[in-house]
Amino acid sequence: MEYRPLGRTGVKVSQLCFGTMSFGAEADLAASRAMYKKVRDLGINFFDCADAYTKGKAETILGQLMKSERDNLVITSKCFNNIRGDINSAGGNRRHVSKAVEDSLKRLKTDRLDVLFMHRFEKLAPLEEVLRGLEDVVRSGKVLYIGASNYAAWQVSKALGISEKNGWTKFDVIQPMYNLVKRAAEAEIFPQAMAEGLGVITYSPVGGGLLSGKYGPDKRPKKGRIMDQKNYNTRYSAEWEFDTAGKFTEFAKEMGVHPVSLSVAWTAAHPAVTAPIVGARDVKQLAPSLKSLDIKMTQELWDQVAALSRTPAPATDRVEEYEPVQVRG
Repeated sequence: MEYRPLGRTGVKVSQLCFGTMSFGAEADLAASRAMYKKVRDLGINFFDCADAYTKGKAETILGQLMKSERDNLVITSKCFNNIRGDINSAGGNRRHVSKAVEDSLKRLKTDRLDVLFMHRFEKLAPLEEVLRGLEDVVRSGKVLYIGASNYAAWQVSKALGISEKNGWTKFDVIQPMYNLVKRAAEAEIFPQAMAEGLGVITYSPVGGGLLSGKYGPDKRPKKGRIMDQKNYNTRYSAEWEFDTAGKFTEFAKEMGVHPVSLSVAWTAAHPAVTAPIVGARDVKQLAPSLKSLDIKMTQELWDQVAALSRTPAPATDRVEEYEPVQVRG
């Protein structure tokens, strides 16, 4: 297992981050424990969670599993979504952030979060309000580092400027979506992260199952996240995405590797990415993601895979100035 610096924090994390979104949902306690043991045996020390995952059950399960080795792990969680039902139990305002952090710590049975992500961008309160609330939980010692999930580059830039101006803790980590058919991060988010020294943990490296080998131009499973969940069905609905999935599956087959393994390895090779988040409902489903560690991602291979998809336009739309991705060495 390779360990990489998490931005400028000085903290080292495994090259894969294990996501716990399935804990308490598709994965019961036994399945969660088996996956936790598998990734720990492999050397993964980086775990991503959120209070919204199964309305706190994921945090509760992770808390049980990690209690004997908390100090050996880097634990993230998120807040923003309403999991209690009260009208004010949501958002990025100080009132909610303070309560959400307290609740997460209780469920996780720990005295601090290594990283707290704001799960969404707050539209009802000024960004100063959000950042002041995050500064409060950092100063209290309950959160060590802060991050932004699902923020646009301009939103991160604005936040960094406000924090710099006020002498507050700045974002150290971001968590964008990134996979072969969702490459918008390459235009602005990744260049910004590299320029600012931000850690990057990406989610959905397999596109909600789109790149798992189960989908193609005329291929749809009867069940699956894309078929069953409205947000994923909306997110992955373009025909070209299914065409790409089909071509990618054939490419992986010709290589003799599982498409999930190749998809995770391709994502992880981008120089801005600290660690992609991998998850599953059980150990069997998790196995191909972990096998990504066995794939040597060369520049040639990365380019061949990238060519199966659409290259995002540069942020300025001056396509003649596009700079090809140079993969992690």
